[in-house]
Amino acid sequence: MGLFTKDIKTMNDLFVHQLQDIYYAEKQLTKALPKMAEKAADKELRQGFLKHLDETKMHVQRLEQVFQMHGAEIKAVTCPAIDGIIKEADETAGDVADKRVLDAALINAAQAAEHYEIARYGSLIAWAKQLGRNDCAAILQKTLDEEKATDQKLTALAEGKINLKAAS
Repeated sequence: MGLFTKDIKTMNDLFVHQLQDIYYAEKQLTKALPKMAEKAADKELRQGFLKHLDETKMHVQRLEQVFQMHGAEIKAVTCPAIDGIIKEADETAGDVADKRVLDAALINAAQAAEHYEIARYGSLIAWAKQLGRNDCAAILQKTLDEEKATDQKLTALAEGKINLKAAS
């Protein structure tokens, strides 16, 4: 079921489809984050990726809870956007020889994923509220708050030292 297909007829269909999309994305990120942590030269960046891996596993659990609360099947649908972000990150990382520059590239890739997630969770929260599912919205809001906090930490790390090291 694609986003713009006839399979999505109602706001509820759209909500469930996007839950399935972000569920896939989060599960893919649980595979990508350990690889990113392994490639990171900066200790703080590596630890940040591993901490976010733990959070991402919780995000998967929260999504499963929302599926159950909403009476929808726990199911993932392929998300070409997150696949593309991860593929681009892998390709870029393979092209960067300088570990300091690689750290800057890893932050950029991580923030691309975070921004995608922030957009998806923001929409899901709005739709959940529209559907009268404030209970689901509250759970999704916890994840959105964590995604925004991770993005802010990545920005601080990049601007505080990673980009400076990469440029020197």
